[in-house]
Amino acid sequence: MLTQPRPAEAAPAAHDRVYRTLRGRILHGELPPGEALTLRGIGKLFEVSMTPAREAVRRLAAEGALTLSSSGRISTPELTNERIEELAALRALLEPELASRALPRAHMALIERLQAINGTIAEAVVKGDAVGYIRANLEFHRTLYLRAQAPAMLAMAETVWLQLGPTMRRLYGRMQRTEAPQHHKLILAALRAGDEPGLRLAVRTDVTQGLRMLVA
Repeated sequence: MLTQPRPAEAAPAAHDRVYRTLRGRILHGELPPGEALTLRGIGKLFEVSMTPAREAVRRLAAEGALTLSSSGRISTPELTNERIEELAALRALLEPELASRALPRAHMALIERLQAINGTIAEAVVKGDAVGYIRANLEFHRTLYLRAQAPAMLAMAETVWLQLGPTMRRLYGRMQRTEAPQHHKLILAALRAGDEPGLRLAVRTDVTQGLRMLVA
């Protein structure tokens, strides 16, 4: 049972908790595309009133993580092929640049950390854990891109990931993976070699190849 914060802190604390938890679920593909939500249902799930539920939904809609119809219907995004292609193009622009900027700071400890995350991805594949796979895959990319020290660019990439979250769950089902992404091995090899063109190519291919399956 959640304890109630002091009245003066209740609304901000409650809405931020709902926002962050719901954002994480959308980002990691826990909710499929077109999943209908209601303020009442969100409030009941998080044991909050309608006001913090509404504020959390408003913030998520502003980030493109939820859609709001003119009738007030709330749902996760169901992306058109054109929208998927647009977001894939953004990933292809942003993420190779982030990786390139991270390369000069890619010390051995970072590479070992990325290898460990890749092991977690492989475990999720064996278990057929789509959410675990998506979460670990994003952690792999975020861990590398944090070394770029480009917070504005990373924030833009994370907004793209958020909009793609439910779609990535659908993509995982299509790909029927049996092992961790091969392009991650190429990313790691390029980092070890200090190969900036190879790193850009490996990242660009990794972040766009799968999405092409959805618009084929």
